[in-house]
Amino acid sequence: MAPLPVPRPSDGLLVLQPLRRKHCAACRRGPLPLLVLEEGVPRCLDCADLGHLVFLPRGDTALTRRSREESALSAVVVVVVRFNRRRSRYERQGVLVEEAALARAELRCLADAEARRRRRARDARRRAAEDIRFADAFAAEILRLFPACPPERARAIAGHASLRGSGRVGRSASGRALSETAVISAVAASVRHLDTPYDRLLMSGVARPEARQRIRAAVDSVLRAWREQNPHA
Repeated sequence: MAPLPVPRPSDGLLVLQPLRRKHCAACRRGPLPLLVLEEGVPRCLDCADLGHLVFLPRGDTALTRRSREESALSAVVVVVVRFNRRRSRYERQGVLVEEAALARAELRCLADAEARRRRRARDARRRAAEDIRFADAFAAEILRLFPACPPERARAIAGHASLRGSGRVGRSASGRALSETAVISAVAASVRHLDTPYDRLLMSGVARPEARQRIRAAVDSVLRAWREQNPHA
């Protein structure tokens, strides 16, 4: 199938990436990686007075936009296209811009990247501080409900349950609200896995509901022991 008629871009001049070997009709150099069609014949970029420009591939929208803004030829953007045989259409591959304009655009993008890096670092520090405060509050609520729970165990349970992005009970809406139900659930889960043979039962092939039933009394016993100093029990 012959290529479709070469499109004329609305935003400037057109440069082609040829699929076949082409030579410049003026200087006879070739094969040409990029060419301009003038009166139906190919010309190299030098003969088309575009040799001072550099190719910027598509993919970085910010860099492309800024390169066009920085270029003295921003009003005459040179668009590079290539014919896609499988899709039977021309596809944009990038633009040609002045080398100095590209350098200035890269500096602007680097400045933005540094600003984004600093903002990410600030956000990470803020989230870390929030996570510490929340884990401390979660641990304090565990000790309020289970005053006989060892403090280091309460801190471990709180840290595990409230880990950001874990999807655990501490990150649920009720967990963030420090509801008693969520806190008790986190403590019971810790006891189930660390103080009973629950995990071994699962590994031996016991179904989860059956395994939970077998260790329920042991979990309740630990929770009662940790509650025994609670005046509201």
